[in-house]
Amino acid sequence: MDRMIYTAMTGANATAYRQQLLANNLANASTPGFRAELATFRAVPVRGDGSSSRVFALEATAGHSDIAGPVNTTGRSLDVAARGNAWFAVQGLDGTEAYTRGGAFEVSADGALVTSHGLPVLDDGGSPINVPANAQLEFGADGTLTARVGEQAPTRVGKLKLVTPDAEKRIERSPDGLFRPLQGEALDADPNARVQGGALEGSNVNPIEAMVGMIAASRQFEMQMRMMQNGETNDKTASQLLSMNG
Repeated sequence: MDRMIYTAMTGANATAYRQQLLANNLANASTPGFRAELATFRAVPVRGDGSSSRVFALEATAGHSDIAGPVNTTGRSLDVAARGNAWFAVQGLDGTEAYTRGGAFEVSADGALVTSHGLPVLDDGGSPINVPANAQLEFGADGTLTARVGEQAPTRVGKLKLVTPDAEKRIERSPDGLFRPLQGEALDADPNARVQGGALEGSNVNPIEAMVGMIAASRQFEMQMRMMQNGETNDKTASQLLSMNG
């Protein structure tokens, strides 16, 4: 009976992980630029004596959903939405280049263009972008940032570094929530990438789908737990029968 318990345990662990992932997606349903995490599992046959009728449920890396979120017009000059599969380049807390779809930018006290979490936004040369004090900022469709101070003519401050991952240059989510390339090397800027100023891309999480998935995962977890309890009960019953015959 212990074999049945271990088999059910792997299913319960996999279901608990799926529940945790869905809960995180649901919590970020209103986070700008958030990409929903995906969870997949594979059945691995257990090799041993007898027929290979038992399987363990193991987690398989699935990554994130590439579906674009809804674009909402905000009218705020520092809000930018990446078009297509373009990503903004920022500097992570560890100093490495990372990528995000969240375009709610701000200007720090020292004049640096930063994300809503205070991370420096990088230009097409890989350097942080600094803007003049008390300047009116505007983003062009190609990511060019211009600044106007008072009645002066607009001046070019810099250009956002926009990257476009593909099948050969894939990115994955890091523990800090940012995305980084699988190869470990920073991606090259894509001159054809485009953005939309005065707008923000919303999360691509479907709240209804996430809630339904959480309900299904909860029921599946209960079923796995009942299997473990049945295995324990059968084991106790078998032990009593053996002790009576002894």
